[in-house]
Amino acid sequence: MTAELVRGQNHPLTGSRLEIRVSAGDPVVVGAALGGADGRVPDAGRVGTSTPGSPRLPGVEVPAGVAAAQRLSVELDALPDSVHRVHVLLALPPGGRGPARFGATAAPFVALAEAGGDDIASFTVTELDAETALVALELYRRQGAWRVRAVGQGYAGGLAELFRDLGVDRAAELAAGVEAEAAGSATVLSASQPSARHAGSGCRHAGTAVDWPAQPAVPEAAPAAAPQAVPAPETPSPAGPVDYRHPRRRATEPPQPAPATPAARPGTPPEPVAGDAAGWTMEERLYNQVWGMFEDLARSTAAYRSAVGFAESRLEKELDRVLSDPATRVGPAADAAREAARAKHGGLVEQARAVLDRDLAQLTAEAEVVEHALPPALARWDSPVWHAYQAPLETPMALRLGDLHLPERRGLRIPMLVRLPLQRGLWVDCGRATGSGTDMADPAELRRLAMDCAVAHAARLLAVHPVGEFAVHVLDPAGSASAALAPLVEHGVLARPPAAGAQGVAAVLTELTRRVDLVQMAVRSGAADALPPDLDTAEQLLIVNDFPHGFDDRAVTQLRYLADEGPAVGVHLMMVADREDSRGFGPVLDPLWRSLLRITPVPDDHLADPWVRHAWTYEPSLAPAGSDVVRQVLWQVGQARRAYGL
Repeated sequence: MTAELVRGQNHPLTGSRLEIRVSAGDPVVVGAALGGADGRVPDAGRVGTSTPGSPRLPGVEVPAGVAAAQRLSVELDALPDSVHRVHVLLALPPGGRGPARFGATAAPFVALAEAGGDDIASFTVTELDAETALVALELYRRQGAWRVRAVGQGYAGGLAELFRDLGVDRAAELAAGVEAEAAGSATVLSASQPSARHAGSGCRHAGTAVDWPAQPAVPEAAPAAAPQAVPAPETPSPAGPVDYRHPRRRATEPPQPAPATPAARPGTPPEPVAGDAAGWTMEERLYNQVWGMFEDLARSTAAYRSAVGFAESRLEKELDRVLSDPATRVGPAADAAREAARAKHGGLVEQARAVLDRDLAQLTAEAEVVEHALPPALARWDSPVWHAYQAPLETPMALRLGDLHLPERRGLRIPMLVRLPLQRGLWVDCGRATGSGTDMADPAELRRLAMDCAVAHAARLLAVHPVGEFAVHVLDPAGSASAALAPLVEHGVLARPPAAGAQGVAAVLTELTRRVDLVQMAVRSGAADALPPDLDTAEQLLIVNDFPHGFDDRAVTQLRYLADEGPAVGVHLMMVADREDSRGFGPVLDPLWRSLLRITPVPDDHLADPWVRHAWTYEPSLAPAGSDVVRQVLWQVGQARRAYGL
C-alpha cells in the first residue's frame, strides 16, 4: 500500500535500493544533495543534477537531461558514512515552456519505490506560487534506520537560495552554472516536446493542481461576501457553442487513454463520456471533468447574460432616439420604429437563448453520464455506488459537499467538490437563508436541519477515509443535538461520546489544541517521528454545535486557534452556528467566520465562481427522505473500526 505523504510527514524505509520518480507539468532540473547529520551540504561536490558536467555522487544516480519525467536511483548502503541526508531537488530552468514558477504549472509529483517493486510513498507538492526551486523529499538516517520525509520547501530565489539554505559553498556560482546548462536543454525540449506531463505512468496526482488559475485544477467556490482577486474573465462569444475541450481538458494528454468517444453524426454534438478530462487516474479525470463542467456552465451563462444585456441596452437606445425627436415621437412612424426595435431585441434574446439551450443540453447529457460514474466520495447519497460500499484503502483526492446550479437551468446540478485534506473548516449556517427565497419561520427546525447536514458530511468524511485515518469529535454543550447525533453515537464511529458541559468542552479543546501545537513543533524542528506515542496522528474533525452558548472566552480563543492553525496539521472545524448569536463578542470573531467555508442546510445562493462571479445556488448533500443509507454506511464504518480494534 502506498503512503500518500503530506508536508512534514515521514515514512520508514526497509530496502536499500530505491527508485524515485518525478513528474512535473514542465521540464525540470532534478538533483540530489548529500548532507551531514545537521542536514547541511559541506561542498558543491556533494550536489548532483541532471545537467551535463554535474559530479557523480556515490550511491546516487541522477538522470541526464532536463525533462518533465525523471527517475533517480539511490543505493543507501553505498552512501558514505558521513552522509545522513539525501535531499531530492527540483528546479525550473530559465528559458523553458511557460512562466518560470511552480505556481503556474502542474503540481510536481514524487513517488518512491524499492527497485523493481511497488511504490512505498508518494508526495504531491502543492501550495506553490512564485517558487522556482524546491526540496521535494529528504531521505534521512535516524538511529541506524532510513526514513523518507515529504518536505516541499520552495524557494522563490531559485537554486541560489536553495543552495545557500543547504549551506553549500559558492551557492550563487553553482546555481548559475546549473541554470546556464539547463537553459539550453530546456529550450530544445520546449521546441521538440509539445507536452511531457503524460510521461512517467503510475503517478497519481501529477498534472493535477489545487488553485485556479495558476494551476490547472479546481477552484474552490468562495463566499461572495469575501471575494478574492481573480483575473478578468474571458467573455465567450454568444454566437458560438461552449468549447468542451477547455484548457483543463486539453492542456495535457492523460497518461492513461481516456474512454473513446463514440463517433457523432455530422451536425450533432459528440456523445458525452465519463472521464474524458486529463488525469492520471479515473478518479482524477472525473474530478477534472466535473470542474470543467462547472466552468463551462459559468462561461456559457455569462455569454447568454451578456447577450441579453446588450439587447436590452440596444432597445433602450433605439427607443430613446425615437422619443427624443418630436417629429417621430407619435404617429404611425413612431409606432413602427418602436415595434422594429422590440423585434430586434426579441430576435437577439431568442438567438442567445437558443445557443444557451444548446450548450445546456450538452452539459445536461454530460452531467447524467458523469453522475453515474462517480465514486462514493463524489457521488450523491442516492447513488447505487453506496450499496456496494466498502472501507477504502486510501484517501480520495476530493469530497462532495453538495450541488450547485444557476437559475437558467435549475435541473442542471454540478457537484460541488473540495480537495482533501480540507484546506479550511466548514460552517453550517443555521441562521435564516438570505438569498434563495427560502424563509423558514421555525428557527428550531432550521437548527435541526443544520445538524442533520453536519452529520451527513461527517458520515461521508468517515466513509471515504481508510479505517483509523479520520476521527470525529463533537461538542454539544447543552446536549441539544442528541437526536441528530444518534447515527454517529449508535454505530460507535465517534472518537469519544459528544462532550457536554463546560468541563467536557474544555477537555476536548485542550486535547486538540495540544495536538496542533505538538505537530507544528515536530514539523518545524524536523522531528516528526518524535511525537508522543499517545498522540492520534489521524485527521481530526471537530463538530461544534450551538456556538457560542456554553463557550467561555478561553474556549472561543481555542476555537479561533484551531480554525487558523488546525487545517495545516490535520485538525478541522465544522461549526453549526448562527452568526447572529455571536454578535455579543463584537468583531473579535469575524476572522473565525471568514476562515470557514459557509454552507447551508437549505438551498441558498451565497457562493460565487472565480471566473465571472455568478451567484450559484448551493444545495447540501443529504440522503433522500426516508432513506437509511447514511446509517447503513455508518454501520459498516463502525464494523470496520471494531475489526481494527478502534
